[in-house]
Amino acid sequence: MAGEISVEQIADDMYSMVAESAGQKKLKATDLTKAMIAKYGDKVTKQDAKDAIKQLIDSGRCIYGYFGGSSIEIPHTEGAANQ
Repeated sequence: MAGEISVEQIADDMYSMVAESAGQKKLKATDLTKAMIAKYGDKVTKQDAKDAIKQLIDSGRCIYGYFGGSSIEIPHTEGAANQ
């Protein structure tokens, strides 16, 4: 890792971005990567961002959506699952 920013911190920041944009804009992996590099500068590499996205997907906090292109989203809860 290039700086002192942990992959977990990057993942938390990405999750916040995805949660804030839910229902308004679908964010792609490149959008999240660019946002983290803009926020932290050279303390974050593309590989750090990629690792953070992998962590979000593997943990189930986020999922890939494929409607109109690949995007990263918060998992949806189906109506029947609330019963």
